[in-house]
Amino acid sequence: MIISFLFVVGSMLPFGVAALTVSPVRIELTGDPGTVIEDEMNLTNEQEETKTFYSSFGNFEATGETGTPSFVSAEEGLATWIETDSSITLGPKEEKKVSYSIAIPKDADPGGHFAAIFWGTSPSGNEEGGQVSIGAKVGILILLRVSGEIKEEGGILEFGAKDNQKFFSALPVQFVYRFQNGGGDRVKPEGKVTIKNIFGKTLAVLPANKSEGNVLPQSIRKFEMIWEKEKEGTSEQEAANNKEGFLAGLKKEWNNFAFGRYTAILNLEYGTTGEKAQASFKFFIIPWRVLSISFFILAVLVFLFIIGIKRYNKWIIAKAKAE
Repeated sequence: MIISFLFVVGSMLPFGVAALTVSPVRIELTGDPGTVIEDEMNLTNEQEETKTFYSSFGNFEATGETGTPSFVSAEEGLATWIETDSSITLGPKEEKKVSYSIAIPKDADPGGHFAAIFWGTSPSGNEEGGQVSIGAKVGILILLRVSGEIKEEGGILEFGAKDNQKFFSALPVQFVYRFQNGGGDRVKPEGKVTIKNIFGKTLAVLPANKSEGNVLPQSIRKFEMIWEKEKEGTSEQEAANNKEGFLAGLKKEWNNFAFGRYTAILNLEYGTTGEKAQASFKFFIIPWRVLSISFFILAVLVFLFIIGIKRYNKWIIAKAKAE
């Protein structure tokens, strides 16, 4: 059964939907089977009137390769292990700490278990078709690791430029890698992408997982990063190298000039034992508009120089004859 929701995940800051703000947005925990974990969360009523908020729970799993969670109803798993107040009333602009507990069953499978604690202005209820509608609610992601013998397996499936491009006319260049987690717990790849020119000189170092995103078990996640000139006003949309006019492309090449063959090297570490993975990708940046204009100007200068030499020689010869 799928949960229908309006849910926005933030990476570091508290977030909310209209009336309520909750924090932290993500909690990572570790516990042994048969133990109880107790913790607190913050709820803030952002409105100028007293409001009552109701709790609900849902498990989540990966959807696609973007890292966006898909929530499923709490019939089993971590969502059924969590307990907190069924409702809480907050005055205008009031902030309050709310306790919750997680009772890990003795027979819980070692590895990753993932759920969310939701808060909304109306109690959750089953609707027709077996779906659970939680409307405009906010939630806290709970990422629990149950101790035990956990299989760890992962690696880089693919690394290159976005849309498999190898030739560019200017910066920025957007890189993409796909990481597969075949283990039993979440994995957070950490590392960097190093950009080197044809002579081996390092030109840039990019964080490989700037958002500190996790790859859930038995899933694939795509990570993106961008190499751009250090200046304001450069957007990731430029990295797509969409079709553009000659003059606009010439300006872009001039402002984001780069030329030659480059190598991007991806180095990652992941897992509790610090497993390593590496991949590399070669690409070319050829600012053909700038080069075309440069060659044209050079050709004109050479032509004018030759004409000037000929006219100077004629003048010298004519002057010698006159003398």
